Amino acid sequence: MATDFLADLTARGLIHQQTDEPALRAHLAGGVRSAYVGFDPTADSLTIGNLVGIMALLRWQRAGHRPIALMGGGTGLIGDPSGKSAERQLLTPERVAANVDSIKTIFDRLLDQTPPHPPHPGRPNAGTIVNNIDWLGSLSYLDALRDIGKHFSVNQMIQRDSVRDRLNNREQGISYTEFSYMLLQAYDFAHLHRHQGVTLQMGGSDQWGNIVSGSDLIRRLARGGQEAAEGAEAPAAFGLTWPLVTKTDGTKFGKTESGAIWLTAPRGPGDQSPARTSAYAYYQFWLNAADADAERFLKTFTLLSTDEIAGLMAEQAANPGGRPAQRALARAATDLLHGEAVRTQAEQAAAALFSGEIAGLALDTLTEVFAALPTTEHAKAGLGGDGLSVLDLLAQTPLVQSKGQAKQALQEGSVSVNGRKVGPADRVGVGDLLHGQIIALRRGKKSWHITRWA
Repeated sequence: MATDFLADLTARGLIHQQTDEPALRAHLAGGVRSAYVGFDPTADSLTIGNLVGIMALLRWQRAGHRPIALMGGGTGLIGDPSGKSAERQLLTPERVAANVDSIKTIFDRLLDQTPPHPPHPGRPNAGTIVNNIDWLGSLSYLDALRDIGKHFSVNQMIQRDSVRDRLNNREQGISYTEFSYMLLQAYDFAHLHRHQGVTLQMGGSDQWGNIVSGSDLIRRLARGGQEAAEGAEAPAAFGLTWPLVTKTDGTKFGKTESGAIWLTAPRGPGDQSPARTSAYAYYQFWLNAADADAERFLKTFTLLSTDEIAGLMAEQAANPGGRPAQRALARAATDLLHGEAVRTQAEQAAAALFSGEIAGLALDTLTEVFAALPTTEHAKAGLGGDGLSVLDLLAQTPLVQSKGQAKQALQEGSVSVNGRKVGPADRVGVGDLLHGQIIALRRGKKSWHITRWA
């Protein structure tokens, strides 16, 4: 059972480093183990970059072990300097707490959970969500110096990449606050080891130094306490990292022209939070993955077996135009996060958008599909009487650069209103409003513009 977890990650290319692989393998074979991954609450959602860690917890649970998702309600007040070229802007305690509460909803959907206490006898591998403010918040400065700081060498700390890079650049520097971050993360591992029986910390490759610091602290604390009885074995404390996700073309993973891809959807039509991605946009992101990235993304971001993925890649090689790998990726990833019913709606919306036959879509589906498209606001009074000429309306949008270009496009028959082809003499009125508020213009096959009327 336990070796399946490591074998699965190896087959997927998801192990970058691990501490003492033979000992870890033997440890996992001995029964149900607990592992954790930490999540930084710098926003009220997580991005698909965090999805690698979430998938690791899901695979861990499917292998029969107990996953723990650690919310950084305490460390989030400090900020991890890893991968950062400048000091983070500190968030207020209230903002961090609100972010933690929002992020928890993601794990509520994905992890099979139990309340935050040691495993229930009937469900030894049920997942748990914990928040490190619960123990870091009561840790005094003197206690931190005496019980944690004395076990760390400043000489070693300044050799960490996250610290050295900042120290060598005088313009950036690093504050004592961020310099101390690794002590707090190490203490997280030690606390969870003592109180939750956690023996493995996992994270991205940029977290390797922090993870090793945690396992070292556990052993140092054991040597200085009652656990250091003569002949006692060193406590089990292991670390594992995965490679950071990149795109083959060199562009940043998880970014689009409209921004980051988040793991939470808008709360409603009026939700303009940047930390939200609709299920439709989420589905489209995976569907548009490059051929060179498809296999790696399938291995990383879905629970499909490696045999199933191999079969999909064989189909892809035989019919690259059909993009079976990307379609399977989009379905599996969206099913996991949003559910099959929502994914089906996203597929139907994508098909309608491609064909132009959008008039039959429900309002909530239309709203979701059009959320990522350019939009302008108009007064509904302009549609009264004989209505408004399509020529004038088209000229008010970015679909054309001038009224002359609008007329040419209409003469060529390349413009449609709500999926209906229109010409230079056509007009739109109140009767053309979809659900009483939307008129959708399309030029050619892919260029859309949404007009909203109030």
